[in-house]
Amino acid sequence: MGKTLIVDDEDDMRLLLQLTIDDADHGLHVVGQAANGEEALTIQRELDIDVIVLDHQMPGMTGIQTAEALLVEEPDVPIVLYTAHLDSRVAAEAQRVGVRRCIKKGDIRSLITALRELTGLDVGDPLP
Repeated sequence: MGKTLIVDDEDDMRLLLQLTIDDADHGLHVVGQAANGEEALTIQRELDIDVIVLDHQMPGMTGIQTAEALLVEEPDVPIVLYTAHLDSRVAAEAQRVGVRRCIKKGDIRSLITALRELTGLDVGDPLP
């Protein structure tokens, strides 16, 4: 468990997230990356994904539009919206479409905790 798909239009952010998630270990590992919603849909169809980390502001489909499309394909996949542009309106819309967690970019500890919880990994282990 813990097979993670990262969806973010910024190359540096995808790399940072991959390094952080893979370094956190505890069963989490990145199995795919996408730069936009269209790529995310393609990768989701090709790979077995346990959880998705999704940016909100991206060219083309927004994170919420992407989440909605991903959940049509696989309704049970947990999605974490990880965005710098988090406000009550975005959080409410994300919850409405089925996003499980909304976390402001920079709160990496909460992101790792959420990924572990959503994938059923032992959250009793201390975080690095």
